[in-house]
Amino acid sequence: MPTGGSKQVRAARKRKKRMARVLHDLTDAQWDALRAAWGGCAYCGTSSGALQKDCVQAISRGGRYTLGNVVPACGSCNASKCNSEVTGWLRRKKLDERAFLVRHYEIGKDLTARFA
Repeated sequence: MPTGGSKQVRAARKRKKRMARVLHDLTDAQWDALRAAWGGCAYCGTSSGALQKDCVQAISRGGRYTLGNVVPACGSCNASKCNSEVTGWLRRKKLDERAFLVRHYEIGKDLTARFA
């Protein structure tokens, strides 16, 4: 990990403060259910490698780790999306925006009913 006053250290401090300001209520059981429902990366569909929690609405833009805002993403998609708005990012990457949004809605609806 970088030390001193580097950009990475300052960014890590800012992220830690943002994370502390909001309530994150995604449980391990919900995360497991999300990974199973998507069956791979929510954006590109790859199922190889470890999946990361990605906020559809970035934390820096007011998002939180909640059942309706988190999707599994491969490391490449998660890093590429960064804190971009999801639909604009999907268009730039030439991924199927409509399919993602419909599937995100359906999975969110099913899991919200299951965990309510």
